[in-house]
Amino acid sequence: MKLRKITTIVDEVLAEGGAAVDPVARTAVVAAVIENPWKDQGFVQQLDAGIDDVAPELGKLLAPRVMEALGTPLEAYGKAAIVGLNGEIEHGSALIHTLKFGNFFRDAASASTLLPAVEKRGPAGIVFDIPLKHFTDATIRSHHQSLEVRIADAPHADEILVALAGASQGRPQQRLADLSTEQ
Repeated sequence: MKLRKITTIVDEVLAEGGAAVDPVARTAVVAAVIENPWKDQGFVQQLDAGIDDVAPELGKLLAPRVMEALGTPLEAYGKAAIVGLNGEIEHGSALIHTLKFGNFFRDAASASTLLPAVEKRGPAGIVFDIPLKHFTDATIRSHHQSLEVRIADAPHADEILVALAGASQGRPQQRLADLSTEQ
């Protein structure tokens, strides 16, 4: 894996809708920008070798950093792969939609649900939203939210930006009834 940079973003919401948020709603994103492992190879039918070489390294790198940056127990999480303009969306999907990547975050967070994801292709500085869901029950509506991210100089055309995000709680001031009230 050829790593160019790691970016960590931490956000704290202290007030929402004119009322204090207590406890403070905290989110963290850690993004790694790597060289696309399939660059300059043309169309690659079998992506397994790149997945095996890169996905576990990314999981090991990012999962503990998100937990540390969050600094509080995690309740919601998500992931992203943003592929530079010379790559395929499938390249990003290959790296993040494997247990060889995701299990590092699930294990670090003591989580059991699948990680919601966004994948897209774009130029450096593209804005993307990482969807977040509850870490043990994806039906808990209070934790369905998204986190907007932008890394100004990434991804370059032959790079992939891979990010993990975590939240300390659901949406600040959430007031929706539990899903079971509608069933």
